[in-house]
Amino acid sequence: MKRPVSPFIALRFPDFRSMWIGLFISAIGSQMQIVGVTWHVYELTHSAFSLGFIGLSRFVPLLLVSPFGGLIADAFDRKKIIIINQLVMSVSAFLLFVATFTNLVSPLFIYFILAINSVCSSIDIPARHALTPHLLPRKYFMNAISLNSLMWQASIVIGPAIAGFAIAYLGVGSLYLVNSLSYLAVVVSVLFIRFTPELEGKSSTISLSALKEGFVFVFKHPLISSSMIIDFFATFFSSATTLLPIFAKDILNVGPQGLGLLYAASSVGAIFAGLLFSSFPHVRHQGKILIVSVFIYGITTIFFGLSRLFIFSFVFLALSGATDMISTVIRNTLRQLNTPDRLRGRMTSINSIFYNGGPQLGEVEAGVVAGFFGAPVSVVIGGIGTIIVTALIAFFVPKLRKYHGDEVII
Repeated sequence: MKRPVSPFIALRFPDFRSMWIGLFISAIGSQMQIVGVTWHVYELTHSAFSLGFIGLSRFVPLLLVSPFGGLIADAFDRKKIIIINQLVMSVSAFLLFVATFTNLVSPLFIYFILAINSVCSSIDIPARHALTPHLLPRKYFMNAISLNSLMWQASIVIGPAIAGFAIAYLGVGSLYLVNSLSYLAVVVSVLFIRFTPELEGKSSTISLSALKEGFVFVFKHPLISSSMIIDFFATFFSSATTLLPIFAKDILNVGPQGLGLLYAASSVGAIFAGLLFSSFPHVRHQGKILIVSVFIYGITTIFFGLSRLFIFSFVFLALSGATDMISTVIRNTLRQLNTPDRLRGRMTSINSIFYNGGPQLGEVEAGVVAGFFGAPVSVVIGGIGTIIVTALIAFFVPKLRKYHGDEVII
């Protein structure tokens, strides 16, 4: 590691700072809605299977739309793409608020709204990620990735903590209204971004050959593809988030307030890890650090599943968040800096299938296993699966464990 610098140095650049602030506000609203949706569905159904369908309703649109979302991000104005999708998600959250306020809401309607948001995110995320490298110099990009991850994790602390008390005192519908308004912060922040990059090799057409080009690029480079694969399976097996309402209500007996703290726990650890990691402009032995961090992530998941005391559950979730933060920063930096700009949207959309598909399909798996064997067994099995997959990838993809961070792979 080089000499530490300010962990917030990337915020010195106005365009990146504007985007970061808008996304931070929106992320808090989104996390509040996530807590609201899981609690709401469980209150309506009292079924672990129904919680599993939350992930399914988000994954199917993601799988179908994500590849084309990347094509759109590589072909058209990324700023306009972001604005349009943020507005649509704002409207969908407002409709969920209205349905809840008028007592017309149902689990099916919640799944429908989540599916709409998944479609929008599948287009929005590639555009945002592809735009980010243009907002600051390359040498500060790892710091920017760390700050983005730090911002996201901070939102997972703030959003759920507020959400738990809001559910108890204002009702779950209030979360949906706040989320609807929070999307507008991103719209405003994007309008303040002055730089609009011209894409090298930009095409105004969307074709199967262009789609194929993205997949060929990803799977031609084992460092990029293996980082996506380890991400998918780790989050697939260790997707305990959707089961947190069961742990809060039936196992730890801490109610909605405790649920909010459980949602926030992993981010407490992630924030500490992120502040430390973002202080270093370059980190050596990134491949080994990535593998070890995911391995520890699986271990802490097992201990969370075995815990019956709230304080221990909180600590194990915090440790899992710290290790997940470290691996996330390394994976995202590796992929973004080693992908040509004209392919960044497509690479990001393919990664979205792995990054978002893992936990969302994992929610289905966790819900089904919990329905048959109970939530603790489901979580423990997931942690064991994470450890096994990590060991296999470390063995079969030596380039990943030998990656230092300064190699040119394209």
